[in-house]
Amino acid sequence: MASTTALDNLVRIGQLKAEPRNDAEVQRMLIMAQTRWADAQLAHVSQEGRFTSAYNAAHAAALAALRWHGYRSENRFTVFQCLAHTVNWPPARWRVLDAAHQKRNLAEYEGYLEVEEPTIAEMVALAAQLIADVRALTGQAKV
Repeated sequence: MASTTALDNLVRIGQLKAEPRNDAEVQRMLIMAQTRWADAQLAHVSQEGRFTSAYNAAHAAALAALRWHGYRSENRFTVFQCLAHTVNWPPARWRVLDAAHQKRNLAEYEGYLEVEEPTIAEMVALAAQLIADVRALTGQAKV
């Protein structure tokens, strides 16, 4: 499924590191993704908290997919960009995660985060789909 040529090219330019797959690590990341996804749906949590939880769920799942293929990245954008190669997500889908990444950076580095319910709902749905896709990739049942 993965385009290893594209991922290997990212290793050559220093955007990824090749590292043997660790199934226990992949499983832990998927559990973390599932937990954060559940947190994103808690009505009593602030909009910012639900958005951040959905974003973190998507990141954990995307990183699990990358690790399953035997790669690692310290760059969150690269982790999302690699979804095209790890789970065959089209650019229109993973770019929504990139936009969320930009919002997250504004919150983390400038203290500014403005999100609305439709954005949160989209992130929750994308995170759920990504978790399902990574579970299918890895052959893991739902936790």
